[in-house]
Parts: sequence; structure tokens; C-alpha cells
Amino acid sequence: MDKIALYEKVFKQVDGDGDGKLSPPELQRCMAGVGGVLTIEEAETVVENLDSDGDGLLGWDEFVEFVEGVGEEEKVSDLKEAFRMYEMDGCGFITTKSLKRMLSKLGESRSIDDCKKMIAKFDLDSDGVLNFDEFKFMMS
Repeated sequence: MDKIALYEKVFKQVDGDGDGKLSPPELQRCMAGVGGVLTIEEAETVVENLDSDGDGLLGWDEFVEFVEGVGEEEKVSDLKEAFRMYEMDGCGFITTKSLKRMLSKLGESRSIDDCKKMIAKFDLDSDGVLNFDEFKFMMS
């Protein structure tokens, strides 16, 4: 079963009144059904932020946007954690030295020149270091 079919199945299961829309309590039950926790206040905030037609409910497209967004937040969080491991110096950038150090820790010995070349491939602003956005682009 592909993910859209799975989303649709879950959506239909929690759409208690069958109106094709989810209320905040229905969204809360949906999250509980997949092992997540969402307070009623959080569910109301989600609906308020994603409700494009102002009816106080989540339609199918808005539901998919919410579900896909939850996964995206986790990806960004994981990338931020990986970025911190590589940047090591606390400066907010991956430098050639910090890249070389991290690669060595991972058992891959590289020269400073190799690291410069690796950074240059994704250094969009040509400042010689990778910021988080460049790192995110590199990892995509």
C-alpha cells in the first residue's frame, strides 16, 4: 500500500461523521491511532494554521499537508543534529578542518584539499564553508 492510500484509509477511519473533513477532536484521534500524541489545543492550532477555506476543519489536501509536514520536521531535526556533528566548532558552519575531523572519526581519511573540494561542490555562496542550508541541499 503506498503512503497516499494509507493516508486515505486513516483519514476515512477518523472522519467520524463522513463529511470529508476532520475536526480538531478527529485529528487528535487520528494522531492517537498512529501512536502520536496531540493535545486538543495543539489539534486546534494545527487546524487553524492549515485551514485554507476558513471552515474550522481539515479537508483531505490540508490533512496530507499536515501529515507530510510532520515527517519534514523530523527530517530537518535529524539534519540539524548531523550538521552539529560536522561543524563541531560551534561556529555554525562546516569548515574544511571540521569536515576532515568528522570524516576521520568515521574512518575515512581525507586531505584538507579533498575537504575543500567537497565543500566547494555545495558552497552556494562561495565563502569556503557550508552553512546549514547548504548542508541540507547537499544531503537532499
